[in-house]
Amino acid sequence: MGDRQVVEPQHPVDPPLPSSPPSRDDMVACVMALEAALLPCLPARELQAIDRSPHPSHQIDVERHARDFMEAAKKLQLYFISLLRESQPSKAEMLRKQEIAVMEEELQRKTELIRKQENLIQGWRNELKDQLDKHSTELDRV
Repeated sequence: MGDRQVVEPQHPVDPPLPSSPPSRDDMVACVMALEAALLPCLPARELQAIDRSPHPSHQIDVERHARDFMEAAKKLQLYFISLLRESQPSKAEMLRKQEIAVMEEELQRKTELIRKQENLIQGWRNELKDQLDKHSTELDRV
C-alpha cells in the first residue's frame, strides 16, 4: 500500500453563517475546503486495508479526513441554504406585497368608479345645457 502523503487543508474556512449573507468568496472557499478534504480520500480497497492495518496513525488519518470532509460539506450546505433563503421572500415581505396588491386593486376599482361618475356628471351637464337652450329659445319666442 505504501505511505500516503497527507494533504492538509490550506486554511480553515469559517464563513459568517447567520449574521450576513455569504459572499461568492465564501462559497469558493467552502468548495476549496471540500476539495481539499476530498483529495486525500483513499479508494475503498485502501480504506479497507487501512481499517485492518495495525498502525493507529492510518485510522486517525482516515477519521481526520472524514471529519474535514464533513465540516466542509456542512459549511457548503449552510451556504446553499442561505442562498435558498435569499431567493424566498420572508413572511413580512409576502404580507407587504399582498397589502400592496390589495391597495392596487382598490385603487383600480376606485379609479374606474370615478371615471364612471365623471361620465355620468358629463351626461347631466349635457342634459342641463340642452334644457337651458330649450328654455332660452322658448323665452326668446315669448
